[in-house]
Amino acid sequence: MRGAALLSVLLLATCHSAFSFIDGLVGNGNFELSPKQSDMKGTKMVGRYALPKWEISGFVEYIKSGQKQGDMLLVVPEGAYAVRLGNEASIKQTLNLTKGMYYSITFSAARTCAQEEKLNISVSPEWGVLPMQTMYSSNGWDSYAWAFKALFSLVEFVIHNPGVEEDPACGPLIDSVAIRSLYPPRPTNKNILKNGGFEEGPYVFPNTTWGVLIPPNIEDKHSPLPGWMVESLKAVKYIDVEHFSVPQGRRAVELVAGKESAIAQVARTVIGKTYALSFAVGDGCRGVCRQGHPQSPVRVEGQRWI
Repeated sequence: MRGAALLSVLLLATCHSAFSFIDGLVGNGNFELSPKQSDMKGTKMVGRYALPKWEISGFVEYIKSGQKQGDMLLVVPEGAYAVRLGNEASIKQTLNLTKGMYYSITFSAARTCAQEEKLNISVSPEWGVLPMQTMYSSNGWDSYAWAFKALFSLVEFVIHNPGVEEDPACGPLIDSVAIRSLYPPRPTNKNILKNGGFEEGPYVFPNTTWGVLIPPNIEDKHSPLPGWMVESLKAVKYIDVEHFSVPQGRRAVELVAGKESAIAQVARTVIGKTYALSFAVGDGCRGVCRQGHPQSPVRVEGQRWI
C-alpha cells in the first residue's frame, strides 16, 4: 500500500520571425542590437519592429547604461543597453520550440519609478504575473525565472508591463532574456525525492552574481525548479557554485525571504516503512546576511520522515 508524504522546507525568522534556440539568450536577448536612428524619438522606439528580433507595443524605451532619470543613474547589469516598458507596453518574440517539452525563461529586471511594479509573462496560451515589490540584489537588478510547457511548436513569448502610472514612461527595465529546456527528473533507487540536489533548474546568467529568483506560489507541474513547489508568498533564489558556496554539485537553493520562504515536494512512500532524510544547510552569509536579514533555523515538516 502506498501513500503520499509531503516534504516542505521552511526558513523561519518577436521577433516577427521565429527564433530556433539552444539554451541561452533568445534572439537579441541582451538588446545589444540597436534600433536604427530613424526608429528612435529620443529614447522611445517608434515602429512595431524597431527593436531587432523583437516586436514592440506601446511606450518602449531603449536605455543606455549610465543614462540619467532625474537624479537616478540607470545601470545595465550586462552589456550597454536595456529596454524599459511603460504603461501597458510589451515586447514579443516568436520562439520555435519542441511541442510537449518544458522550458524556463530567465530575464533580469529592475524597478525605476513605482514600488508596486509587476510583469506579466506569457507563452501562448499560458501566462503568469511576477511581483517585483521586493528587490534582493545590492545593485537594484534581479533575475527571475518562469516555466511553461510548450503546447505548440511556434509560440509567442511576451513580457508585458500591466502597470498604470501617472508617468506613462514609468516602468521596469528589462535586460538579458534567456531560455532553457527542462527535463523533469524522476526518483531513483537512492533518493525518492526528485531533483534533490537542485541540479535541474533555470538558466543562470554566467556574468551575474545574484542568482535567479523563482517566483512565489509556483506549482511543481510548471516549476522552473522541476520536482519542487514554491509554496510561500515570497520567492526563493536559485544559485550556482561559481558565485556561492555549494557543498555538493553545481546548484543550490537559498531561502531568502524569512518566514515567508518555503519549498515543498510530494514524495511517494510505503506505509509503515522507515525512511531517512538528510540535507545540507548553510547560513547564507554571502547572500542573506549581506543583505541584512537575520540568520534563522530551518524546519522540516511532513507526515513522516522520508
